[in-house]
Amino acid sequence: MLPFAILVIILGLLIGMYLPYVFVLAALFLIHSIGYEDSFLMKYGYSVCNSLVLLCVPLFIAVGLVMERSGIGKCLVNFVGIFVGRIKGGLAIVAVVACAAFGSIAGSSLATLSCISSIMLPRFEESGYPKAYVATLLTSACPLGLLIPPSAHMILYSWAGRQPLLACFLATVGPGIMLVIMLSIVSLIIMRNDPNIKVRPKMPARNFIKMAKDDTFAAVPALLMPVIVLGGIYSGTFTPTEAAAIAIIYSVPVGFFIYKQLTMKKLYHTFVETASTTGVIMVMIFCVMMLSRIYIMEDMPGMISDFLRSFSDDKTIILLGVNIVILIMGMIMDDTSCLLLGTPILLPVVQSFGVDPIHFAAIMGVNVAIGLLTPPTAPALYFGIQVTKTPLSAMLKPNMILLVTCWLPTLIAVTYFPDLALWLPRLVLGN
Repeated sequence: MLPFAILVIILGLLIGMYLPYVFVLAALFLIHSIGYEDSFLMKYGYSVCNSLVLLCVPLFIAVGLVMERSGIGKCLVNFVGIFVGRIKGGLAIVAVVACAAFGSIAGSSLATLSCISSIMLPRFEESGYPKAYVATLLTSACPLGLLIPPSAHMILYSWAGRQPLLACFLATVGPGIMLVIMLSIVSLIIMRNDPNIKVRPKMPARNFIKMAKDDTFAAVPALLMPVIVLGGIYSGTFTPTEAAAIAIIYSVPVGFFIYKQLTMKKLYHTFVETASTTGVIMVMIFCVMMLSRIYIMEDMPGMISDFLRSFSDDKTIILLGVNIVILIMGMIMDDTSCLLLGTPILLPVVQSFGVDPIHFAAIMGVNVAIGLLTPPTAPALYFGIQVTKTPLSAMLKPNMILLVTCWLPTLIAVTYFPDLALWLPRLVLGN
């Protein structure tokens, strides 16, 4: 019956059903075909949603929206531009680093893309950069917000996989840094011979120092937020849930009184959007967790493990197969669904082959981020088309270039070199 339930999910996705309905339909199919009690699964779905850890999700969503509407993006862009403004292709580095910095504050890939693209696109156009590549670069860099903590996706992985949240946060930092470096290098190589690109003109040292001082001073309040939040978590001063609440307490006054672009109307819409987004996520969690519970009770992890062992006992081959499964899931589902369904099913599989669950957090994070950029679902790619007003046909080739030269090498590195994910958790938390 399990293969038929998977077929129900695929068919539901293909005809465009609302995702929670797809998962509920598959769960109902299994309930009535196998004979589980509806009340048991309803109680289970409620119990897993009734978790203190999940309070982090709406709080960090609210923080991201507040910071997006507070003018922080422009300050971060100006700050990064101090260091690379005179390099040909330097604006591409500014965009990538700004996406990483803003993503670490907002924790949302789509909020990052919306904010940074609105600031960077006019600058790119003024400096003569090719629009198709610029649009693709911004789109490809926005999932960095899923890897640089605090990340809502790692909160969900930690909760679904019953793993320490702080360790999951730290596991994706290494891949995030690697991606920032690779996206910057590839962009510099592509842009180095473009005759249309202009760089920032030279200016007297006194003017440069004044500009650098002003831009740095303006960026400090924004850069302090992740330092306060993550520093408090790492030092044990407060829990991740408390950190999320402190982030709200910090970000609202910063938006009102320092950047002065947050208004009561914007704040109201922020809380409304936070409630709406959280509602969607919680319904998704409720539905997916009921379905994943049936899969686990029917020993789907054991079936997958036995299937993979029928090909090989080599961990290298097993991890390749698991990556392919997650990539396919990411291509046909949204990122939240892929994470919530894949974690409880695949984590026991990789653990049976000796993979550290914190290492798997990084593997899962990079895979889910790639799914945001890979058709047919590709929510980040399609959102980038709307935001940048660039046709899909123009973005497909550069998108494939960045996937092959940056994202896939990072996935391979984090899969087969566990220290890329584990060095920071070990450094901060010990063994």
